[in-house]
Amino acid sequence: MREYTTQMEAAKKGIVTPEMKTVAKKENMDISKLMSLVACGQVAIPANINHTALSAEGVGTGLKTKINVNLGISGDCKNYDVEMQKVDMAVKFGAEAIMDLSNYGKTNTFRRELVGKSPAMIGTVPMYDAIGYLEKDLLDITAQDFLKVVRAHAEEGVDFMTIHAGINRRTVEAFKRDKRKMNIVSRGGSLLFAWMEMTHNENPFFEHYDEVLEILREYDVTISLGDALRPGCIDDSTDAGQINELIELGDLTKRAWEKDVQVMVEGPGHMAMDEITANMKLQKRLCHNAPFYVLGPLVTDIAPGYDHITSAIGGAIAAASGADFLCYVTPAEHLRLPDLSDVKEGIVASKIAAHAADIAKGIPNARDLDNQMADARHAMDWDRMFDIAIDGEKARQYFESTPPADRHTCSMCGKMCAVRTTNMILEGKKVEFCSEK
Repeated sequence: MREYTTQMEAAKKGIVTPEMKTVAKKENMDISKLMSLVACGQVAIPANINHTALSAEGVGTGLKTKINVNLGISGDCKNYDVEMQKVDMAVKFGAEAIMDLSNYGKTNTFRRELVGKSPAMIGTVPMYDAIGYLEKDLLDITAQDFLKVVRAHAEEGVDFMTIHAGINRRTVEAFKRDKRKMNIVSRGGSLLFAWMEMTHNENPFFEHYDEVLEILREYDVTISLGDALRPGCIDDSTDAGQINELIELGDLTKRAWEKDVQVMVEGPGHMAMDEITANMKLQKRLCHNAPFYVLGPLVTDIAPGYDHITSAIGGAIAAASGADFLCYVTPAEHLRLPDLSDVKEGIVASKIAAHAADIAKGIPNARDLDNQMADARHAMDWDRMFDIAIDGEKARQYFESTPPADRHTCSMCGKMCAVRTTNMILEGKKVEFCSEK
């Protein structure tokens, strides 16, 4: 029988768990250093006791930036086979987390299959599933009903859950006073706001927070404290509602740690580039250096169809400034449920942002693949370049779509390739163009 209930409890007791060993090896980090970071909450290892297919990952201080892929069905797009293909793609491209955001019908069959096969950590938002799971309209759902859905997800093996516990009476008042262009754009946050306003009750996840923590502790589920009042356009960023909720999340973080429940804190949203660094530092300060999980931030609002790019720009800045976990955004953001192509584009953009940030943060060995790519380019070893590339298949297709006369170069420069020219001169060879056939 385990001598501990959660990864945090084990770390506080000086117990090295199998998951800690896995993470330490992946991160090339001393196990004792990792354990101290888990014990103080600066690193989370989301690992539900029922997720036996998991290959554990750490999120937080000193570790590589992780990415999450959102998927799941909606009432307008309910093809579970397609969603499972998205899972396969996420695993193929090395996404460390997958969130099932299904919000239609009985989703537990899909979720159990997802947990059963996925080595990536699995997250959910129980608030999304409440109406379909309980088969009740929003106004008829009780506080205990919401907790019932949390327990169901925990039992199914979910590693982390987004719980919007920070939107309470105090933060709602701040939101109402400080008028916004976009109001509330968090789906879970808007549902809770509507429930609170219609029932005149406090947020059940805030009012019964200790009960939520007991459920999560039992299955070692990490709580991802949702940002219900995140900005939905750059004009709303860093306003009273967002900051008031962040203050609440800082207190909720400490309360979770007191019960040995691991924590991640979620952040914006939409935000101009010059505000991102300050927001990352503010979150780390107010939330006691808990791992920070950001959606984007999207740095402009005028690029529908290209929001994987606006998100990657913001995500790279955010992660280089202290964010630990990036939620991908696809080209379909704001427009429709993403298809397989959208998912791939979103994953690759997010992986680029995370890797670029790791180089900037000086994460050990982060530059290794870049140095290997430089070596392969120097040697003009195309097959090696494709092996190293994030998306080698696409790189190879581009190269072979217009094949060069000289296989050692590409069709852009041909024999005038700078690398070829310099290599030849340094090897003592003569560079000629007109006389060559």
